[in-house]
Amino acid sequence: MTTHPIPLAATVATPSIEYGLLSPMLIVFGVAVAAVLVEAFVARRYRYGIQVILSLAGLAAALAAVVRLAGTESTAIAGAVAIDGVTLFLQGTILVVSILGVLFIAERSAQPRVEARSGPGTWSLAAATVGRGADAFTPQASAVPGSADEQAAIRAGIATTEVFPLTLLAVGGLMLFPASNDLLTMFVALEVLSLPLYLLCGLARRKRLLSQEAALKYFLLGAFSSAFFLYGVALLYGQAGTVRLAGIADAIAAHPSEAMLALLGLAMLAVGLLFKIGAVPFQSWVPDVYQGAPTPITAFMAAATKIAAVGAMLRILQIAVPGLRDDWRPVLAAVAIATMVVGAVLAVTQTDVKRMLAYSSVAHAGFIIVGLVAANDAGIAAVLFYLVAYGLGTLGAFAVVSLVREPDGAEATALAQWSGLGRRSPWLGAVFALLLLSFAGLPLTSGFVSKFAVFEAAVSGDAVTLVIVGVISSAIAAFFYIRVIVLMFFTDPPADAPMVITPPLTRAIVLLTAAATIVLGLLPQSLLDLAERASTLVR
Repeated sequence: MTTHPIPLAATVATPSIEYGLLSPMLIVFGVAVAAVLVEAFVARRYRYGIQVILSLAGLAAALAAVVRLAGTESTAIAGAVAIDGVTLFLQGTILVVSILGVLFIAERSAQPRVEARSGPGTWSLAAATVGRGADAFTPQASAVPGSADEQAAIRAGIATTEVFPLTLLAVGGLMLFPASNDLLTMFVALEVLSLPLYLLCGLARRKRLLSQEAALKYFLLGAFSSAFFLYGVALLYGQAGTVRLAGIADAIAAHPSEAMLALLGLAMLAVGLLFKIGAVPFQSWVPDVYQGAPTPITAFMAAATKIAAVGAMLRILQIAVPGLRDDWRPVLAAVAIATMVVGAVLAVTQTDVKRMLAYSSVAHAGFIIVGLVAANDAGIAAVLFYLVAYGLGTLGAFAVVSLVREPDGAEATALAQWSGLGRRSPWLGAVFALLLLSFAGLPLTSGFVSKFAVFEAAVSGDAVTLVIVGVISSAIAAFFYIRVIVLMFFTDPPADAPMVITPPLTRAIVLLTAAATIVLGLLPQSLLDLAERASTLVR
């Protein structure tokens, strides 16, 4: 009697790895690993310089790799990653924002160094270095806020250079997120980008309890949103028998009348993605986290996370569930309306600059979603352009916030303290006014071109109602933006007026983002054409 061996497991074909197509992400992840090794093996006094150079060189190399791949339309790793126009455009945008973000994080001239040194461990080479300021991050994250250990770390001049590898890991996840062509890869990217951000939000040098509270809120709510996302993956797998986006679309097209699991799964996915975008009703974390996190991390997170999350949602809607368009468009339109209105109205009531910018970010999320609801090529191109303008403008606005300081070096974020700021520092007031007017959609700024492109796409996609609500929301938003401008230029400064500092890196970021706002407002056609050519998605 002949016996035949019974296979205990199915044979899985080994996927080929297209290293060239994946080179931008591989470079960033490789540099992140190298940065971790720097933390482990390099003496503390050399880490800061090495980390800054390594991070900027790695991000620049990744950006060069993205430019080299321009025009590529292919998939990699057995279809798990898509390299197409949308992927490369968003990856390039994320890398530009990340380079500016790393420069902002690396700023060490914005806060004065505590010179007094006493106690064990405070007579270090770092503490004895003359003329070097402190960064925005706590010198010892493990120490209890206000404890003797924390004070000793401050006097010793310890710098938390771990923020650089954490930022690079987050950037790698952000780049993979919009490139993911299956849901499991997308979930892995979501966690890779989220976990470093949870840590970075809790590392503020000042107001550490507020910072730790922000990190905890972000972590807990982020964990819930990730659970919803994963549940949505399971439901879509139950519908289609695959996690590939194109496979899900084929399964829905084959049985369009039996798509209940797909609808439920899409709703669960939307919870996770709308949380990252900061859309209503999942925006409650945004003002608290933006206010409590270190301002460089707030700027980086506000710009880069929204870019990546919108890209991921765009890919799911266009590749995985185009057959359910009549079902998801009305729901997404309602989300866009609620997000624009809630963001604009609540921003009017804020008395803190960072919270005002946070609700402004919520309102911008609504305008971006209008482009997604259009569900056409013009909508894709408009969203891509909007993300560039929004990312640069938001980074510049938070950089301006970091330049207004109280006498003890803490950021002066109360709106009342900004009275008369434009008189005492005309250049800073003018730049912040420019960025606010761009957010409001004033002509000749990048914000106007962005909103016009999104509204035009919505009209061509038969979403005129969204355009009407968007115009009304823009008018409401303009009120509180102009209120801040009036406060800066037409009111007297308070007796305890804050000081304006001009550290070189942050000042350069402010000027670059302001210049980009003007250029994209006056000469937007080149970027609009690039966004139109990049609005291609591969299955």
